[in-house]
Amino acid sequence: GCTFCSITEHEGRVIQSRSQESVLKEIENIRDKTPGFTGTISDLGGPTANMYHLNCKSDEIQSHCRKLSCVFPEICENLITDHSQTTELYRKARAIPGVKRVAIASGLRYDLAVKDPEYVKELVTHHVGGYLKIAPEHTEKRTLDLMMKPEMGAFDEFKALFDKYSKEAGKEQYLIPYFIAAHPGCEDEDMLNLALWLKKNKMRVDQVQTFYPSPMSLATAMYYSERDPLHKLNYKKGKIYVPKDLAQRHLQKALLRYHDPENADFIRETLIKMKRTDLIGTGPNALVGEAMKKTPQQQRQQAFQAPKKRRSKMSAYSKSEKIIP
Repeated sequence: GCTFCSITEHEGRVIQSRSQESVLKEIENIRDKTPGFTGTISDLGGPTANMYHLNCKSDEIQSHCRKLSCVFPEICENLITDHSQTTELYRKARAIPGVKRVAIASGLRYDLAVKDPEYVKELVTHHVGGYLKIAPEHTEKRTLDLMMKPEMGAFDEFKALFDKYSKEAGKEQYLIPYFIAAHPGCEDEDMLNLALWLKKNKMRVDQVQTFYPSPMSLATAMYYSERDPLHKLNYKKGKIYVPKDLAQRHLQKALLRYHDPENADFIRETLIKMKRTDLIGTGPNALVGEAMKKTPQQQRQQAFQAPKKRRSKMSAYSKSEKIIP
């Protein structure tokens, strides 16, 4: 799993899959016992939508394996990636009388999905209601490595299949990517590169997260120790950068939402400090425009209101973003 998630500590590292009969019976119970049932199953999935019955090919290997992950830094050769049981379950669920639509709203491991294009076709053709949520979380390799997430090549491959099968089905459908700001090891330059990637791909994300340390996750250990526990530690290895200061955290989130006018002044000041004034203006790669010249009346109004605004913002940060070690 990802380093910022503690699900393996809560539920174990081996995926538990119910039988198809059990799942289909539950759908029938929902149909028969839910007042006003409209025929829609809102989600047929789990913590990960497409790892149903994806286990190690050998019980003996699995019993001796001590890897942190079956899918990082690359997908293990012993992991079964055949999605045929999932595809079969989807088809059986759709065929139940009274069921009109079965949606997939759980998280999707797109690096595994691309191993079975037939599954992607089934998913895109029948189980996406216009939008599909996936979580690349970042674009930069050094940050993705600390998250234990796949590189962006897998995302590009999945997007190509998603667009292809959406077109074949005659549907206009879109991917909604999730990203995290201020993850341990993520520097301002990394977030700037992510913002440029979003700009290049004409994406404007609204649903973004700022990393918060949570119990039992590896990323929390990184946050507090400022070390990388994924590799052998010794006194010669330096600390990793951890954005803890509220201004740093605010900046990284602002870069994710570079298109928000409220972030323009903050981003513009930062780009000047980073000596990236080439990203200011009206050019195709510009993240923000030039600063608007204020009239004397606006300058007087800003000078009058500034102290009040600063107190308000600091108060808001102390309530919503302060992290107590």
